[in-house]
Amino acid sequence: MSANHHLSRRGLLGMTAAVPFALALGGGTAHAADSAYAMVYFTESTKLGDGTDYGLHLAVSRDGLDWTPLNQNNALVTPTAGALGLRDPFLMRKQDGTFVVLATDLKGTDWNYNSQYIHVWDSADLRTFTGYRRLKLHDMATHSWAPEAFWDAGRRQYAVIYSSVNSSGHNVIMVNYTTDFVTASAPQVFFDPGYDVIDGDMAVGVNGYNYLYFKKNQTLVGARSTTLNPGSFTEFSTGVAHGGTEAPTLVKSLTSGTWWLWGDTYTPNGVFYAWQTTALSSGTWTALDQRTYTQPVNSKHCGVAAITTAEYDNLLAKWGAPAWNRLKSYNYPSRYVRHSDYLGRIDEYPIEPYKDSLWTLVPGLADSSGVSFRSVNYPTRYLRHYAYALRLDANDGTSTFAADATFHRTAGLADASWSSFRSHNNPTRYIRHADHALRIDPVTTTTERQDATFRVGY
Repeated sequence: MSANHHLSRRGLLGMTAAVPFALALGGGTAHAADSAYAMVYFTESTKLGDGTDYGLHLAVSRDGLDWTPLNQNNALVTPTAGALGLRDPFLMRKQDGTFVVLATDLKGTDWNYNSQYIHVWDSADLRTFTGYRRLKLHDMATHSWAPEAFWDAGRRQYAVIYSSVNSSGHNVIMVNYTTDFVTASAPQVFFDPGYDVIDGDMAVGVNGYNYLYFKKNQTLVGARSTTLNPGSFTEFSTGVAHGGTEAPTLVKSLTSGTWWLWGDTYTPNGVFYAWQTTALSSGTWTALDQRTYTQPVNSKHCGVAAITTAEYDNLLAKWGAPAWNRLKSYNYPSRYVRHSDYLGRIDEYPIEPYKDSLWTLVPGLADSSGVSFRSVNYPTRYLRHYAYALRLDANDGTSTFAADATFHRTAGLADASWSSFRSHNNPTRYIRHADHALRIDPVTTTTERQDATFRVGY
């Protein structure tokens, strides 16, 4: 989070809280094999304007890397008690096969706001959220940031971990035990390495070890233990970061031995980076190419849980995929197609205002087998070429405009799994970027093919 926007709590009590991913291993009700993922998050635009919402948001993914926001990226439910908003939502499948959602009781960025409670919802299928309540965790004059839960099979209870400032004077990770997320045991210190630590995230029962990832200074580091006992975890890993980074989220691939570690940066605010490893025990991570993953727009502090094919299908049926798309650049994957001063270009995410990068792909104005790009925030305007430059103009109803604004989608010139767009009325030319500006040009070189390749996603 950029200090320029007064979002960082570094100088206060640490950095923003986290969203975890937990493995609830052990006995319980069997359910169909997991084959997809659900992500919970809240949204926050760079300047806390349009695109900021402190309710519960949900996205789904087949592969855990590219995400489809549900409900047009709007909140599904919002807290009605406490701060009337949430941060750092966490999603876990319980032992009975249903889900529980936990979240920080905080709306906005007042890091001095104290709450002894966390938000809780139950859900049978992630299509409805019921039983909203707040769970009290302690009596201290401090916060309860980034709650996560995991099943402690030895205790036959769920452990709820979160960050609070205790008598040590710095943030530690606390733990309470519960069977129902309605009442909980007295708090204990779960992890206190002697310095400020927030955003605890667990992976339980991995080859004899339990792993706890957390934010240390501006990096993500891990501790591990052969037990789940409070006080038993020891730091062991090499730290990873991309600028100021928080909110570690461990995700296990459902199709390989790969683990991913997601982190949320606050310089600038809300950019997710991801790392991977094939062995949590190594404590070392390799950064993922941003071509391989895409976060939901404006998403912050994600929590990820595995779901079944039926749940994935039912969620899309219930909430729908967005009516708009974003276009990611192939050779500059941190950049997306947007309009600025009515000119087309590719800019670094996050984009402000974010709707400049949202497009409705409609049947081509000159040929319905093609495609035209209608602006979401200027819906009378379309991307069209004029003197070979792409700009955002109002549709004047002429056949010339229709032809200039129509493109034919082809397999990506640099990667057939991506897309390229050939001009309708200049069929030897494709949309490409040059010095980050969009234009239509003939494409012959390797670089030009990369410049002309985009991923159509969300």
